[in-house]
Amino acid sequence: MPKDDKVMSEWDEAAETFANFVQEGKDYFREGLNNPVAFRLIGNVKGKMVLDLACGEGYNTRILAKKGAIVVGVDFSARLIELARQKETKERLGITYHISDAADMKDLPSNNFDLVVCFMALHDIEDYKNALSEVARVLKEDGRFIFSIPHPCFERIVKDGESIIDWRYEEGTENTTDKRPIHLEIKQYFGIGKYKTQWNMRRVSKPFETTSFHRTLTDYFQALHTNRLLVSRLVESRPTSKAVSKYPLLRKRLKIPQSIIIEAIKMKTIPP
Repeated sequence: MPKDDKVMSEWDEAAETFANFVQEGKDYFREGLNNPVAFRLIGNVKGKMVLDLACGEGYNTRILAKKGAIVVGVDFSARLIELARQKETKERLGITYHISDAADMKDLPSNNFDLVVCFMALHDIEDYKNALSEVARVLKEDGRFIFSIPHPCFERIVKDGESIIDWRYEEGTENTTDKRPIHLEIKQYFGIGKYKTQWNMRRVSKPFETTSFHRTLTDYFQALHTNRLLVSRLVESRPTSKAVSKYPLLRKRLKIPQSIIIEAIKMKTIPP
């Protein structure tokens, strides 16, 4: 069995639930934190060839198309791509979608894209090294790769039933809507590997589980360097006061970042 089959089947099974979660504005980390920062970094895309890697049901892909980009979306989940194509049939934004493994995008030409984006998904791709190799292959020289991931130093991780990195709350508020965070407890950073992400928040219509992969900052930066992708900008996202007012649970992210957004440029050569 290919190593991605289990991960893929999880996303296929959760596709409708995830699409509802995103399309109905229930993903407040996307709406109030990550997207505003990512799209400021992306800037003007009018007329640019853009690849959305691990595009899911196409939410951000459609935003890019509406900003004037010529967009291709890729995801390994056939069901998520089916939902994305259904939306495209209705909205007709000119987006092309492919069912494809991020680590082997054989349907896409080399040196073709001005920009590759990957929104909060690279940590869900098992073969991230070959995925980054493919990103470098399809990018034009001097093309940009912009991706967001849970901050490797601070992402919430529960593995084998044990909280390795997790928030600690004021006693008595842990299981209430008025959770009061005190601090983040980090028991381990190196050597965590694969873990399960539980999508069991109240705003999710049907709980589901997916597989993620913890990597260190060194892991990501080394893989980028190996593929001639030179990091040019890095942002640790903070919510605005407006976002916190609209989504109060983002308040704790004024203390400790939830995500990190990185821009890398494809170079002809990088010094060793």
